[in-house]
Amino acid sequence: MITLKDIQIAQENIKDSIKRTPLIECPLLNQLTKANVKLKLENLQKTGSFKVRGALNKIQYLTEEEKNRGVIASSAGNHAQGVALGAQQEGIKATIVMPKFAPISKIIATQSYGANVVLEGDTFNDAYLHAVKLQKETNAVFLHAFDDDIIIAGQGTLGLEVYEDFKDVDILLCPVGGGGLMAGIAVALKESNPNIQIIGVEAENIPSMKKALESDAPLLVTGPQTIADGIAVGRVGDRPFDIFKKYVDDVVLVNEDEISQAILFLLEKSKVVAEGAGATALAALLFNKIGNVEGKNIAVVISGGNIDITNIEKIVNRAQIIQKKRAKLHILLKDNVGELSKITNIVSENKANILYLNQTRYSHNLKTNEQLLELVIECVDSSHLTAVLDNLSDKGIEYSLV
Repeated sequence: MITLKDIQIAQENIKDSIKRTPLIECPLLNQLTKANVKLKLENLQKTGSFKVRGALNKIQYLTEEEKNRGVIASSAGNHAQGVALGAQQEGIKATIVMPKFAPISKIIATQSYGANVVLEGDTFNDAYLHAVKLQKETNAVFLHAFDDDIIIAGQGTLGLEVYEDFKDVDILLCPVGGGGLMAGIAVALKESNPNIQIIGVEAENIPSMKKALESDAPLLVTGPQTIADGIAVGRVGDRPFDIFKKYVDDVVLVNEDEISQAILFLLEKSKVVAEGAGATALAALLFNKIGNVEGKNIAVVISGGNIDITNIEKIVNRAQIIQKKRAKLHILLKDNVGELSKITNIVSENKANILYLNQTRYSHNLKTNEQLLELVIECVDSSHLTAVLDNLSDKGIEYSLV
């Protein structure tokens, strides 16, 4: 098991190759939680994720013979970029196996660092098994994403930075996938101050560490896809698991809607772009997964920002629907001139925005003198939406929310 000294050595190894990412406040978050909250913005790290810390530290330990053999890794995308960047800097051939459904942005970014990307399987575990097979065939050096002491020590440098910048921290929240990041941070913080509470956060769809702790051993967990693809790991590492048992106080779960709303919160309130995995720790705080935090000093790790642009709109749309900032209405109109303008005038008068409008006669449920209006409106908040809907009702407009 790694020690604080191992992490301090890792910090010295990689200090000139990574960014020291900022720890920022969000006044609204402090107001909502009645706590002193700081966000550790690892989305601003090189390659857009904390993973580069462990990868660069591991590559520092490769012998010349190992470098000549090349390296291979499996990854959902962030470890891939860290390994690819480190290999590029050292002139090492790198092969990365990623799931077929890895975000396109992560695939392209990995290739941009010169790595050979192989797409295999639907899950991280599928990609991992294929990478193990390729490693045996090629004799390349396997760089595990999280079940490796040197990798864990590299990830733990994030914890050292938090402690150096926020010594009176009471609670740290961190996303959990394979467990390497949280394990490294836990060692860094608990060996610096054993009173700091360490809480891991997993996606409800694939709670591999939660299940492992309940079963007292790592096991393969399957579940539906999650927008937190960066932590969609079916089996946690043996080394991180041992550290969790010793140092981590709790592991809590957040669902897809909560993660979506955390991503939107970061965009709107802090101007921070986070991927699904990167926003899970904040989701746990926003949705009160850890109990009363009033008066506490809390650090929240935003672990990565590598989100596909095409997915941002989907996630933001979902979050706004949940928060009742957007709504879709079906309205039956008489097939007369001016009926549509009555609706649009009401929406306009209430200062709401029309995102989508479709007026059609083509439905077998309509009478000959009826049309169906499909309308999507956007409001400032749920009370604004309620006011718009009430005004429609007051004007005699019958609608259904769909």
